[in-house]
Amino acid sequence: MGIILEVKNLTKKFGGLTAVNDFSFEIQRGEYVGLIGPNGAGKTTVFNLISGFEKPSSGKIRFDGIDITGLKPYKIVNLGIARTFQLVRSFKFLSLLDNIVIPCLSKRGKKVSKKVGAEAYASSILASVGLVDRARIPPVILPHGDLRKLQIGKALGTNPQFLLLDEPFSGLSHEEQEVLTELINKLHDDGVTIFITGHVLRELMTLVPRVIAMHQGKFIADGPPQEVANNKIVLEAYLGRGEGFA
Repeated sequence: MGIILEVKNLTKKFGGLTAVNDFSFEIQRGEYVGLIGPNGAGKTTVFNLISGFEKPSSGKIRFDGIDITGLKPYKIVNLGIARTFQLVRSFKFLSLLDNIVIPCLSKRGKKVSKKVGAEAYASSILASVGLVDRARIPPVILPHGDLRKLQIGKALGTNPQFLLLDEPFSGLSHEEQEVLTELINKLHDDGVTIFITGHVLRELMTLVPRVIAMHQGKFIADGPPQEVANNKIVLEAYLGRGEGFA
């Protein structure tokens, strides 16, 4: 399959604070990988660096063989990386359909939307995330679980091959998490490489076959979820002691 994302010695400093410290990993095309760590570990900063919302202090990021270190977000999107955010962001007074149409007009989105029309492409995306029956309403009246699905739909509008999902289960009920899990699993089955963050290890243990763990900006473990869950360094980072997860 080949490496789709390569991160080498990535470091990000904010004044005297080092948020990401000499962080390295690789993701193969088609993988489904979780990034875990306690709150404040640096997970979102890693996503911000990959997606161009922050520029690294040092280190390199290569995507599909191209050096994307420090590129603007729109250039990174046009190469095939899309993301969601911890805080739900939408054009809250536009319809759900129009929220999806906008990313469909991106350079990569147009490769698909120009063949069938932007609205038809956007409608198909709304159908894939389970929101097509609400296409004409504004997101301002949606429940939180549906807003999470809309976020993913907006990312899909850019026709990505690599999807960054930052804490997608945050604030969701158990039932909403199950619905979103089914959606994310289907995206992966359809061929999208997925990199997903979570600070609760149990949320990801049954979702992804591989987990990368970080703490205080540093890499601490990489492997199958159960192996990472019982890693002494990971346990100390989460619990302050060497007791295993239930």
